[in-house]
Amino acid sequence: MRALVAAAIGLVPVLLFVLLLSLVDLPPDGPTSPRPLLTADPGPKK
Repeated sequence: MRALVAAAIGLVPVLLFVLLLSLVDLPPDGPTSPRPLLTADPGPKK
């Protein structure tokens, strides 16, 4: 039983870190495109 409690206590910081990463939306690295890559409108024919 003590091992189970120790394992649960050891996993608390990891779970909190994962929760923090899921709540905070980090911007991607590098330049981003202002136009969407996938659209329903094909645009003008070339």
